[in-house]
Amino acid sequence: MKYGRSYNFSAGPAMMPEAVLEEIRDEMMNKDGSGMCVMEMSHRSKVFEDIIHEAEQDLRDLMGIPDNYKVLFVQGGGTLQFAMVPMNLMKNGVACYVETGTWSKKAIAEAKKYGEVKVVASSKDRNFLYIPDCSDLDIPDNADYVYICENETINGTTFNELPNTKGHILVSDQSSMFLSRPCDVSKYGLIWAGVQKNVGPAGLAIVIIREDLIREDLATYVPTYMSYKTHADAESLYNTPNCWAIYCCGKVFKYLKNLGGLEAMNQMNIDKASILYDYFEESKLFTAPVEKKDRSLMNVPFVTPSAEQDAAVVKATVAAGFDNLKGHKSVGGLRASIYNAMPKEGVEALVAFLKDYEAKL
Repeated sequence: MKYGRSYNFSAGPAMMPEAVLEEIRDEMMNKDGSGMCVMEMSHRSKVFEDIIHEAEQDLRDLMGIPDNYKVLFVQGGGTLQFAMVPMNLMKNGVACYVETGTWSKKAIAEAKKYGEVKVVASSKDRNFLYIPDCSDLDIPDNADYVYICENETINGTTFNELPNTKGHILVSDQSSMFLSRPCDVSKYGLIWAGVQKNVGPAGLAIVIIREDLIREDLATYVPTYMSYKTHADAESLYNTPNCWAIYCCGKVFKYLKNLGGLEAMNQMNIDKASILYDYFEESKLFTAPVEKKDRSLMNVPFVTPSAEQDAAVVKATVAAGFDNLKGHKSVGGLRASIYNAMPKEGVEALVAFLKDYEAKL
């Protein structure tokens, strides 16, 4: 790694591609002859308008976003979207949620403030170590939408097959797998992602919403800023947006296009994750507890036989220069987040270290 950088396995904020950081560095003092950094410039300036429009177009190109979908750049990150989704989409006051881990649970708790929430499938019975069967969900006719967290960052599971929503709108939190693999946007009514895990700096969420779901008849308690229509009508410039994060995300979008798009990125992610999971299959010390068919390519939890041994391994990884491998406090163990920007060499180095650690016991 150049510049004395470490392999950062954080679940977010997370690594960004070095090539992107170098380009940002080179433009830091004077973006496009403006004489200023993006952090200093007006969001109404021609330079920034070009930045945000180009970022949106590159994202549309990457994901093949249909013309009848709006792309919104919204401040507040993921936690705000837990509320914005039900505030904007609950017309009948009923929504269905699939409970697969920490972040879907948080979304459920928030949605209950605005209407009736039906948990139509759950993997709670086995500590969220698998994705439940969603092929024949009991969805009431008056349900406004079906909500999933497509990749559970903490629990390390991912949907490899979307739920059968029986004609109802599918809403997906894609935060920790956004742009990691191809996505057929037309299968969703709304996709949102907090960008700090796999795309850029914290403080921004990207919302991709089908135009017919953007409502004018919202409840009177919905703040102006929390209406998707507000952002759609103003092209994400209703107020000063998170200009810096949008700029950085735009750089990442171009980086991914130059790599060959999401198909190429997906293969790279499969190759990286296989190195880690293959080792856990043969290890006598470490175990990857998630059911094989539902394992995330982005977030890889693993454990030893005891909490004490887990803590000892975490301490050893820190001493060896590997950052943020401690599992989330709610589940313990260890976790390696290997997002798009984590190089294959980083995963290989981690596996070499773990093999050596195990051999010395």
